[in-house]
Amino acid sequence: MSYINESVIYNIYPLGWCGAPKQNDGQLVYRLDKIYDWIPHFKKMSINCIVFNPLFESSFHGYDTIDYKKVDCRLGDNESFKKICKTLHENGIKIILDGVFNHVGRDFFAFKDVQQNLQNSQYCGWFQNLGFWGSSPKGDPFTYEGWAGHYDLVKLNLQNQDVVNYLLGAAEFWIDEFDIDGLRLDAADVIDIEFFKKLRNTCKSKKPDFWLYGELTHGDYNHWANSETLDSATNYECYKGIYSSHNDHNYFEIAHSLNRQFANGGIYRNIYTYNFVDNHDVNRIASSLKDKNHLNNVYTLMYTMPGVPSIYYGSEYGIEGMRTNQSDYELRPCLDLDSIPNPNYQLFDHIVKLGKIRLALEALKYGDFANVKIMNEKLVYKRWTNNQTVFVAFNLTDHDEWIDFDTGCNAKLTDVLNDNEVIDVNGYYNLYMKPYSARILVVNDGSFKVDFSDNSTEEITKPVENTEATDAQVEEQHFYTEVKPGKYRHFKGNEYEVIGTALHSETGEKLVVYKALYNDGGLWVRPYDMFKEIIEKDGKKIQRFTPID
Repeated sequence: MSYINESVIYNIYPLGWCGAPKQNDGQLVYRLDKIYDWIPHFKKMSINCIVFNPLFESSFHGYDTIDYKKVDCRLGDNESFKKICKTLHENGIKIILDGVFNHVGRDFFAFKDVQQNLQNSQYCGWFQNLGFWGSSPKGDPFTYEGWAGHYDLVKLNLQNQDVVNYLLGAAEFWIDEFDIDGLRLDAADVIDIEFFKKLRNTCKSKKPDFWLYGELTHGDYNHWANSETLDSATNYECYKGIYSSHNDHNYFEIAHSLNRQFANGGIYRNIYTYNFVDNHDVNRIASSLKDKNHLNNVYTLMYTMPGVPSIYYGSEYGIEGMRTNQSDYELRPCLDLDSIPNPNYQLFDHIVKLGKIRLALEALKYGDFANVKIMNEKLVYKRWTNNQTVFVAFNLTDHDEWIDFDTGCNAKLTDVLNDNEVIDVNGYYNLYMKPYSARILVVNDGSFKVDFSDNSTEEITKPVENTEATDAQVEEQHFYTEVKPGKYRHFKGNEYEVIGTALHSETGEKLVVYKALYNDGGLWVRPYDMFKEIIEKDGKKIQRFTPID
């Protein structure tokens, strides 16, 4: 088993999410630092793993890589991202990066060398089907293979050992320097299997729990995801089946896919699939559904089926977005928590609840799967381990319905999705279902329930890079050098009272213990150095916490 079994994933397309210029302007801006303000949001949703789509230096959209060992300057730099990774890890959040190893951009150093030196370039063997008997659609005096006919994306020759060594070195770099926890492999279906074997060996030797999953839009996932290559694959089959089953009022479609993949004899029982209902390449689920009343059931299904659930940024609020013939930019907007367009807060609350339920139920994280009852507009399936059995029931109609099914037990069912309601059952049971609703029913003795208390914390903001205050500035602004008991004001306005300092019993790290002086209060413990940090706000250097005289 992997940490991924215990995960709820959040998927960010950084260049869009941060509102970066579409073309790399060479200006260093720490846009990705906005993630600090989102950490309480992640925690509220039980997010404990983030997939970042491309953040390596590129010319345009991230998939046209310039430098595999450099954070795109539109997002920040390597040092700022190291601190992001450290902070996310400190908050229990794993980090998966997008490994675009099939192709590079035309500004990639080796391709630029070929443009300059032609046949004399030492990098001629780095690119697929490079030849000097014609010209490329981009006007080069040579030809080459572009990924899927896109000549801005120059296909690498993964049969070339120098290329392989270069890419494996890049993977090692991100593990060694940033302690990342996994890679998404872009365009995995057209990448040489032997490369994946080498990548697996390299990454697992560094971190045995490192997770590798491939972007696969078709075909047999077992070909790419197995004990010798990748760990997992994007579940495009169920992605399509989830939304179209609701659009067509035909649960037989998704039930067939789930049975084919995960039931007894299922072809993907050994793959913990990466599940999603939208991403940076496909229409937002709120735009794909004909009836937005189905959003809750769509996410309930995605969170309770075998595999790991992933939320594409902003879709927890039901934002919309459609691909156009020209671009995917409508799918990748800049987003800030205080300005979500037409937010669906009811959906957000539902997804928050689903996150807590998934992490609380062993059967959803590790269990087997079987369909129990399938009808066009009603569905029941079962997830179970030796220790726990869970039934998940759906009604996609606009009216009350009843679903009768064999529970196979004389016990109680706790509906953890609906106020931990307890139902007595003995064998067959006729279950009441509200319109557009689902139930997640845990077999137990009546004592089981899920705790839905809020575990999010105060917002975390990153200190400004390379802008340490000078001695004169410190003296001028009266920045304190020692944290003492008393009242302090956080730079965002809230007031706290420091009780004292302490040492971590295991690490020896110095900590500040303080309590909130607003709402019902609350006790906080933070690293001493973080409490004292100098940050930048509105162009001025200030202390994170300022003493109140």
